[in-house]
Amino acid sequence: MTKTVQTVEEYLLYLEEKGFHLAEDARGFISFGQQYTRATDEMVIFTIEWTLKVQKEFDGSFFVSLLENLTSNRISNQKQAIQYLKSSGMI
Repeated sequence: MTKTVQTVEEYLLYLEEKGFHLAEDARGFISFGQQYTRATDEMVIFTIEWTLKVQKEFDGSFFVSLLENLTSNRISNQKQAIQYLKSSGMI
């Protein structure tokens, strides 16, 4: 059964439960990125997931850049984000 995560904070707690601990500076990048782009929790969570998948660790500048690209292209859900990543050659 998959746990439903609704907020960024819940997602970060979920990651910690799974043994993946983000440093305080990573949390700062996440907070900054969300405020700067005015992204929804859904898009921030998606961007955290992809940052970890692509970079194999949390890279704050990659996270903010990806989140900024998604929001500037008016990507508002996971399906659109995956299509965008495919068209960008990231997956």
